[in-house]
Amino acid sequence: MAKQDDLFKNVVSHAKEYGFIFPSSEIYDGLSAVYDYAQNGVELKKNIREYWWKAMVQMHENIVGIDASIFMHPTTWKASGHVDAFSDPLIDNKDSKKRYRADVLIEDYAEKINIKAQKEIEKAKGRFGEVFNEQEFVTTNERVKGYLEQKNAILQRMARSLENDDLADVKALIEELGIACPESGSKNWTEVRQFNLMFATKLGASADTAMDLYLRPETAQGIFVNFLNVQKTGRMKIPFGIAQTGKAFRNEIVARQFIFRMREFEQMEMQFFVKPGEEIKWYEYWKETRLNWHKSLGLGAENYRFHDHEKLAHYANAAADIEFNFPFGFKELEGIHSRTDFDLKAHEEFSGKKLQFFDNDTNSSYVPYVVETSVGLDRMFLAVFSKALQEETLEDGSTRTVLRLPSVLAPTKAAVLPLIKRDGLPEVAKEIIEELKWDFNVSYDEKDAVGRRYRRQDALGTPFCITVDHQTLEDKTVTIRHRDSMQQDRVAITELKNIISNEVAMRNWLMRM
Repeated sequence: MAKQDDLFKNVVSHAKEYGFIFPSSEIYDGLSAVYDYAQNGVELKKNIREYWWKAMVQMHENIVGIDASIFMHPTTWKASGHVDAFSDPLIDNKDSKKRYRADVLIEDYAEKINIKAQKEIEKAKGRFGEVFNEQEFVTTNERVKGYLEQKNAILQRMARSLENDDLADVKALIEELGIACPESGSKNWTEVRQFNLMFATKLGASADTAMDLYLRPETAQGIFVNFLNVQKTGRMKIPFGIAQTGKAFRNEIVARQFIFRMREFEQMEMQFFVKPGEEIKWYEYWKETRLNWHKSLGLGAENYRFHDHEKLAHYANAAADIEFNFPFGFKELEGIHSRTDFDLKAHEEFSGKKLQFFDNDTNSSYVPYVVETSVGLDRMFLAVFSKALQEETLEDGSTRTVLRLPSVLAPTKAAVLPLIKRDGLPEVAKEIIEELKWDFNVSYDEKDAVGRRYRRQDALGTPFCITVDHQTLEDKTVTIRHRDSMQQDRVAITELKNIISNEVAMRNWLMRM
C-alpha cells in the first residue's frame, strides 16, 4: 500500500511540475476537488477526446455526434429520476469527523478480500507453471473459494440493502465487517443517509422570477431529449447511436484521488438505440468493442477487467464496468449499460411528446431500447498518465523519469533541438518547426546541454527529439531520437514527416482494435 501511495504522489507532483494539471485557484489556496488542465494537460486531454471521437463517430456510419447544452429544462431531471433518486449513501466517522461513501467503504473492503484470492492464484501459477488450470483451481481450492464467496456475499448484501433503501443494514454491514475510518482507525460511525448530488442554480433577471435549474449531472439526457430531432434530420435507421462529450457536475461530498472523482468533470458518452429484444446482443457487442478500444493504446491487457453490477440502476437490465488498475487499485473507468426504454418513455410521459421510431418494414412505431457507453475523460487521462509515468534504470546505472504516453496521445509529437545556440543551427531548427507544425504539435528547446533536454522531453512524454548539428548544415540530415528506446538515427530532414506520422497516426493505433 505504501508503494502505491508513493506512486500516486509521484503522479500528482509530476502532473504539476511538468505543466499537465494545476490545483484550481491555487493562489487562493485552491478549491477542493477542482483542477485546471495546464498547457500540456489540455493537449493530452484533447488528444484522448479526439481518439475516442474518431473511433466512436467517424469510424461508424450509424453514429453521429451532438453538443447539447449544460442547462436543460428542470423537468428533464424530474423525468430522468435525478431529482428523486440521484444520491449517494454517506456516513461520517464521529472521531475523525471525516465523511465517506458507505458503499465505497464496503467495496474497498471486498476488494481487499479479492486481492487475497488473486495472490493465492498467482502463487499457484508460480508453482504449477504452464500446466496450471486457473478455472479449475478457483473452483476447487477451498481458500480461494472462501475468499471469493465472502466477497460476493458482502457485495450482494450491500446491493440488496441499497436497492431496498435499507440504510440501517448498510451501517450494520459496515459494523459487522469491522470497517474502520481509513484516516483514524476509528469504528465510531454515524447513521447512513442519502445525499443528492446535483448542483442547483437560478435562471432569470431577478430573484423573484428566477427559475430553479440544475447543472447537468450527466450528458446522456441531452441525447435523449434530442433523439427524435437527430433521427429525423439525419434520416437515421435503427440501430443507430448519438455521441457527445462535455462537462457534467456532481456535488461530490467525498471527492478524492486527484482527478479520479471531481465536482466538475467531462464525459464521453454514446447512446445506441436498438430494437426492443436486441439490447443484450448489442450490450455484449459494445462491451467487447469498448474494451478493445482501451487495449489499442497499449497500456497492458492485464490492467483491465470487467465488473458486472450486482445492484442495477433503476433504468437498467444489464450493466458492467470496465475497471482499470489505477495506482490505488482497480476502479471504474467506463460503464456499459443496457438502459431499456426507461429514458425515452419517461420523457414521453413528462413532456407529452412522442419519442418513437417508425419502422417502415413493419409499418409500426415503437420506443427504442438503449445501450449506453460512458467513459470519464478525466479518469481516462489519469489512467493513461499514471500508467505511462515510469522510473527507469539505465545500463550505466543512472535513472531517468520517462512518461511513456501512447505517442498518438502525446501533447507534443517532436521537440527540435539545435545542438548549440549559434552557427545558424537555431535558424535551421526553426525552419524544421515551420514545416512540421502544419501536421504535428512540435516544440523548440535550446536551453541546457542536449542530454538534459532529452531528459526533459522524456518527462514530458515527447516521442521524438530532433537534433540539429553542424552536419545538418552540410547534408540536410538530423539525428532523431526515440523516447522509449533512446535509439538515435540519422535521417534526412525530408523524411521527418513520414517517420513521425507512422508513429503517431490514429489510423495505425485504431487498427489494433
